[in-house]
Amino acid sequence: AIQIPTRLPLVLTHESVLLPGSTMRTSVDSPRNMQLVRSRLLKGTSLRSTIIGVIPNTSDPTSDCDDLPNLHRIGTAALAVQVVGSNWPKPHYTLLVTGLCRFQILQLLKEKPYPIAEVQQLDRLEQFTNGHKSEEELGELSEQFYKYAVQLVEMLDMSVPAVAKLRRLLDSLPREALPDILTSIIRTTNQEKLQILDAVRLEERFKMTIPLLVRQIEGLKLLQKTRKSKQDDDKRVVAIRPNRRISHGSVTEDEEEEEDHDDVVMLEKKIRTSSMSEQALKVCLKEIKRLKKMPQSMPEYALTRNYLELMVELPWNKSTKDRLEIRAARIVLDNDHYAMEKLKKRVLEYLAVRQLKNNLKGPILCFVGPPGVGKTSVGRSIAKTLGREFHRIALGGVCDQSDIRGHRRTYVGSMPGRIINGLKTVGVNNPVFLLDEVDKLAKSLQGDPAAALLEVLDPEQNHSFTDHYLNVAFDLSQVLFIATANTTATIPPALLDRMEVIQVPGYTQEEKIEIAHRHLIPKQLELHGLTPQQIQIPQVTTLGIITRYTREAGVRALDRKLGAICRAVAVKVAEGQHKEAKPDRAEVGEGEDCKEHVTEEAKPESISDTADLALPPEMPILIDFHALKDILGPPMYDMEVSERLNQPGVAIGLAWTPLGGEIMFVEASRMDGEGQLTLTGQLGDVMKESAHLAISWLRSNAKRYQLTNASGSFDLLDNTDIHLHFPAGAVTKDGPSAGVTIVTCLASLFSGRLVCSDVAMTGEITLRGLVLPVGGIKDKVLAAHRAGLKRIIIPQRNEKDLEEIAAHVRQELTFVLASCLDQVLNAAFDGGFAVRARLEHLNSKL
Repeated sequence: AIQIPTRLPLVLTHESVLLPGSTMRTSVDSPRNMQLVRSRLLKGTSLRSTIIGVIPNTSDPTSDCDDLPNLHRIGTAALAVQVVGSNWPKPHYTLLVTGLCRFQILQLLKEKPYPIAEVQQLDRLEQFTNGHKSEEELGELSEQFYKYAVQLVEMLDMSVPAVAKLRRLLDSLPREALPDILTSIIRTTNQEKLQILDAVRLEERFKMTIPLLVRQIEGLKLLQKTRKSKQDDDKRVVAIRPNRRISHGSVTEDEEEEEDHDDVVMLEKKIRTSSMSEQALKVCLKEIKRLKKMPQSMPEYALTRNYLELMVELPWNKSTKDRLEIRAARIVLDNDHYAMEKLKKRVLEYLAVRQLKNNLKGPILCFVGPPGVGKTSVGRSIAKTLGREFHRIALGGVCDQSDIRGHRRTYVGSMPGRIINGLKTVGVNNPVFLLDEVDKLAKSLQGDPAAALLEVLDPEQNHSFTDHYLNVAFDLSQVLFIATANTTATIPPALLDRMEVIQVPGYTQEEKIEIAHRHLIPKQLELHGLTPQQIQIPQVTTLGIITRYTREAGVRALDRKLGAICRAVAVKVAEGQHKEAKPDRAEVGEGEDCKEHVTEEAKPESISDTADLALPPEMPILIDFHALKDILGPPMYDMEVSERLNQPGVAIGLAWTPLGGEIMFVEASRMDGEGQLTLTGQLGDVMKESAHLAISWLRSNAKRYQLTNASGSFDLLDNTDIHLHFPAGAVTKDGPSAGVTIVTCLASLFSGRLVCSDVAMTGEITLRGLVLPVGGIKDKVLAAHRAGLKRIIIPQRNEKDLEEIAAHVRQELTFVLASCLDQVLNAAFDGGFAVRARLEHLNSKL
């Protein structure tokens, strides 16, 4: 016979009841219990030291000085299997104990440092090896209990390993151990468990446990009926333990219906009915087989399921039907955007070819132009014109190639790339994808996203694009890719070669006026709750905003200025409505006087006058130049060209920036010195070399043009220092196109003549005096036009670029085509810059 020690240390618990044969975790944090764990369990070396007595329904005092309360008469001898200590939120131990048998307290031997009592064992442990004797003694009571226990267990899901093990234990364990084990498993209160613990006689224990089993069986039956009416509910039911599921005894019609609604089965049906490629279907069926054999507790279960759900949601063959009516497409594009003829022409060409050939691959376009000219919004209009879904992918600052290709599924938190995510979002395989700011991609240790885009944007490769997450090919050939960029300088050549580049230049003043009155002003009025009957902005005022308050290639600053005007008018309108409501409370005579006063005083010029703030304005409020100054403040830009060209040594050049064209002043001065050339203005190496080229060409042609320094010498650097400055010193400048401007500036300095105030120029020079072509002609011409210049000197070989400029702009400007520096100088100065012929006297050496 197995006997427990006659003296046991006691652990006092109040929250739960430990029954023989069951396992329980309990937390101890009182002084006596903590001392028992430290002295007995942690320091003991024998098996006897791990046997303790667990007394239920008794609280351990929080202080050593307090006396022990009355102990419960019956306790459970337990084996301490595990001890875990922690200091948060306060010091405590967590014990894992397994019940062995019941005992009765005979006498409490001592209370400190932890209670020890003399006990008497009540259950015979040797009975666990002999089950036939108990069956003979109990008879019908034991059989009835066994029948209910088997019925309860078979109502559970036998595929769960714990349930299958419990079913085997019902046959292998002796019958006297079953009441305690089943009572600890099923839902019972602590009071009911305490009654089972106090039932020392076996017959009494069976009689008390059978009603608990019947109650649990009835609860499961009711739960089954409720579950059949709710097909979307989860199969896992909190019946005996939260991780149990209701089992199905035999293959019935109810089981087949429930399997149809099982998530994994439904997922397999979706995979088989989807129109994915053969390769993808093969991979998905293989993964679904693995998923069925995988326990749901495994982390890979959720990853595999997410992967399969993504594969089902992807639009493998789902597409929208294109609207191919060219006339309707032209109307939509014209209504949404003014100008942009080249873009509209390209879209209409695509529509025309699609009418003739259905399986045309989507083009890959790249719109390059300054900010604010409508590159992104025209992409939306193209999608609207074609009747396709639109999705924008912002690439600015992206430095990880996994953003494009996705992560491999071996990584924690893996996910597909932005391309596949975009296709999942739009739900079709032929959307319009806008790759915004493709020129602002960055490199990092995680790879080069621009290199990952090579496969996406190659028509010969993207029909089998392989995302790292999917690991199967997906067809992107029907997607219409539109990339936007401010410059092509930062786009890798290999990526640029795969795209059809369409330049989107800045707008002229006339185009900006039309855009403002067609699109911007109506949009701002709607945003601010105003109507055309409340505010009027004439075209003259809009021109004033464009020329004196904004200087940009696009219309974003213009839109902000119009928004500021609308806000100021909204204040006046709101105050007017508030003031008009007051005369209702006043006398009629006073109201009439107020109306007469308002009619006389309300004028557009007084829109921000503090003296008239109390008066409702006269509608509509007219925005003129006086109102502009009151609302927007003094003009930000003045026409300073003629003022800055009032002395020799100043010329105007034209520069190209990613934000559009700009005019650039070049200033030169000379002083006594040692023949040094000083360059300032944050210049790049190419521009510095252009300055050295210019001074070298002028020195070699000084006699020809009669250019002398301050001392009258033709050696321009003899005892003379030259300083060249390019204003806006905080802006970095580089490029060869300032060569002709530097030559003209220095020629003006040494000849003492003024450069014409309405002339701007651009072009690269050589040491022989030739003028070579440069880029960005259209943006530079538009910048000169915005600045009010009338004559522009450009290289002769750039004549072909003038065709891109609007006809009305070319009519207002005079273009001088120069192939050498002689033609440049003749055009830059009033009366020309003729060569002064002079007879040279040859001295004979004979």
